[in-house]
Formats: sequence, C-alpha cells, structure tokens
Amino acid sequence: MTGRAKRKPKSVQGSDTGNLELKKARSDEAQTVPLSEVDSEQRDEMLQLYQLQMPEDLYHFWDFCKHLCPDNPCGALNDTLGLQLVGPFDILAGAHKSSKNPQPNFHLHWRYFYDPPEFQTILKGSEDSQYHMGYYRDTPDSLPSFVGASEAKKGCTITQIGDNLFAAIFLYLQKKKKERRSEGDALESLEAKLRERAETLGFSLEQKTKGMKQRDKKVVTKTFHGAGIVVPVDKNDVGYRELPETDAGLRKICKAIAEAQNDEERMKAFGPLQEMITFVQFANDECDYGMGYELGLDLFCYGSHYFHKVIKQLLPMAYNLLKRNLFGEILEAHLSNRSRDNLDHLSAK
Repeated sequence: MTGRAKRKPKSVQGSDTGNLELKKARSDEAQTVPLSEVDSEQRDEMLQLYQLQMPEDLYHFWDFCKHLCPDNPCGALNDTLGLQLVGPFDILAGAHKSSKNPQPNFHLHWRYFYDPPEFQTILKGSEDSQYHMGYYRDTPDSLPSFVGASEAKKGCTITQIGDNLFAAIFLYLQKKKKERRSEGDALESLEAKLRERAETLGFSLEQKTKGMKQRDKKVVTKTFHGAGIVVPVDKNDVGYRELPETDAGLRKICKAIAEAQNDEERMKAFGPLQEMITFVQFANDECDYGMGYELGLDLFCYGSHYFHKVIKQLLPMAYNLLKRNLFGEILEAHLSNRSRDNLDHLSAK
C-alpha cells in the first residue's frame, strides 16, 4: 500500500463552507427562471414521494414535451431521439396512480445498477447500453448540481451534460445529428423548438456552466464514477483526506477480491482493504468524513456483491456524519434490491 492517509493540501482542494453555497448558487440561478405551468399540488406530491426538491427545468421540460406530444408527453422524444421520460415524469403523467406495484419505492424506480444515491434517473435511452440521464445532487436538500449521463452496461461513469434538461437534450441532439450525418427535418424542427424554449426561459445550453465550474473547485476527489464528490472542508482543511491508495491501486485490490478462486484467497485479498477501513475510522474520529465517503462510493461503483457488506459499513455512516441521511436510505434500499434489469418499479414484480 502506498503512503498513508493524508489531508489534501488546501491549494488543491479549495475550502468549502458546506452545503449552503451549493444551495445558494442554484437558488440564485433559479430566481431568473419563471415558474412553469405545473401546479402546486403536483409539486407537493413530488416532494412527498421523493423527499427531494425538483428543479424548475424539470417542470418546464414537462410543459415542453406536453406541447410536443399532448397525448403522450413521456414519449415525446421517442421517435426523434429514442429517449423516454421516466422517474419523476411518471409522477407528472400520473402513472403511479395506476401502478401494478402496490408499494413502489420511488427512489428505486429506474435506478440503474451503478447509479449512486446522488444520481436520479429522469430519461432513459437505448436498452443495449442502458443509456440514461439524471440529476446529480451533492446533498439531498440542495437542487441538482448538473444533469449527468451514464451507460450502465458499460460501467459506472457519469458524464456531465449541462445544468438543466434543455441543455442535456440539446447536446444529445447534436451528437445524434453527427452520428446520422444528416440533418433530418424532425431533428431540425426539434432543435429549433428546444433552442427557442430554452432561450425564452433563460436556460443555458452550455455543457459546462459557470455554476458547474464553481462546483468543480469544491470537488475533493473524482471517485470511480468521475462526477466527483463535494464535502465541507473548513479553514483548517478538516473534512477530507486522501485514500492511502491510487484509483488504479484500489481497482487492483478490488479485482483480486472479486476474482479470487476460493474463500481463503479472498480473505487474504481483503487485507489491504481492511487496512484502509481502519484509516477511515481514524479519519471519521478526526472529522475527515470525506474519506469513508470516497471509499464507500468507489466500492459501490466497482459493482461486485462481495463489497456490499463493507459498503453498508462505510457509506451510511458517511452520509449520517455529513447529514445526508436520505442518501444512506436510498443506498441501503438499492443494495437490498440491486438489479441490472427490472428497473420499472411501477410495474408488477
């Protein structure tokens, strides 16, 4: 094992006063956007079912899709882009009211195998790669930091595609145009409508906005999924310390455990990981909660069931210490029902 667990120098990580800045940045931004046509009753129901505040771009995008296809807003992008509105949009469409599942867990509804608790699916695409888009939140009580895209059949990577749904779909549309090497009338028409609506409402169509760049400065480590994590770090650099292993080294340790030929070999391979868990306990005692958060997420992202017990030991504790308890609840529910298929939790099980 290389080195020992150390705090990251202040010059590298930047200091962070906590969750308030993240919330303030998005709330300031939201003040410039008018309210959508979605009524308060539906908004309240959304909050009740998800315990998460939805950003205004979700509701505006719903209005946009209702305008495109009044009879089936959730399928408004199917023909042109092969995308289906899911998750919170199913609530707006009222699909939950006729659910065949009597007690659906909405946090597991369209939660793909590698989706961390911070990520909430809102659109799904190709079944071949399990492409999906979602909101990524740094804390349960803040608005999303960005819209991300992931392909669960290919791995855990989350790619940032703007800070609102209009930007995410606009960027996806541009990619599709290049792939098809043609500018079909349907794509051209959708692009024009999308751009016009985004500009009218004041939504940026950039892949990386100023707010997202500001968040990047607060990211203490990228983690295996690449989207990074943000934790409060005080003026004395307390809040996060690096793992005593590189990403490549940790992947090697994980591989040795997951691919061990027998239990004896696996127990031996767990040695370096157990040492890291001890370092995490020391870090937690000294308020460097980000270390256990990082290790727990990396093990989750690796994807092997051999790590589920350790993840349950590390991540709920990190979320609790960081006052992000809802993420801990989502994680435990997901690990108890982690599947590569059967992701529609409004269907009969």
